[in-house]
Amino acid sequence: MNTARLQRIRQEEKQYHEACFEQHRLYAKGSWLDKPIPLVMQLIEKLDNERPLAFLDLGCGVGRNSIPLAQRLKPSIGRIHCVDLLDLALEKLQVYSHEFNVDPLISTEQADISSYEIPPDTYDYIVAASSLEHVKSEESFNKVLRRMAEGTKPGGINFIMMNTNIEEFDQRTGQKRETYIEVVMSQERALASLQAKYTGWERLHLSTTPMRLEITRQDVPILLQADSLMYAVKRPKEAT
Repeated sequence: MNTARLQRIRQEEKQYHEACFEQHRLYAKGSWLDKPIPLVMQLIEKLDNERPLAFLDLGCGVGRNSIPLAQRLKPSIGRIHCVDLLDLALEKLQVYSHEFNVDPLISTEQADISSYEIPPDTYDYIVAASSLEHVKSEESFNKVLRRMAEGTKPGGINFIMMNTNIEEFDQRTGQKRETYIEVVMSQERALASLQAKYTGWERLHLSTTPMRLEITRQDVPILLQADSLMYAVKRPKEAT
């Protein structure tokens, strides 16, 4: 993808997400921010809770998943490091984390996850929910997967949700239009990349769900259609 197109897509996505974060309060009905992803919460039960846990939320937004994760961490103590490209998202996350009394457990960092370095064997749980399709390229996508795998402790879990087979349509005419998403992959190609990067890991979950989302781009009503892919794997524990 050339630089000009990437910048144009990033600007469109920035405008959409910032408008959503300003118009919709976290966990209020009426948007995709109304609740955390159920599977993200369920997977905590498959972690070893006998020690403090370290979580990483890549593309955290305003805390849709990281705040309830922090609430679950409270009894055992742990930490969640939240990374996002948008300053506004992180500002609102800090406000919400204080409001929900989990700010001691949450740290934030502004960064493009396309090039974000994850220290090896650092995290028990890494979540990338609706963020990997927004890295700079398919090459970046594969590099991020490698960093996630390498950054996971033995016995740790990676959760990935990403949109595949993405298409955009002008709702006024029904005509297909240019797709303003950085990485547009087929479901088959995305799954093949995931399986290749996590060879030898235990697969905990695999599902696909059709997704339809009504959005606005430059005052034009758009229907975004995709197949949402959910994939969760657990790294084997080291042999004793």
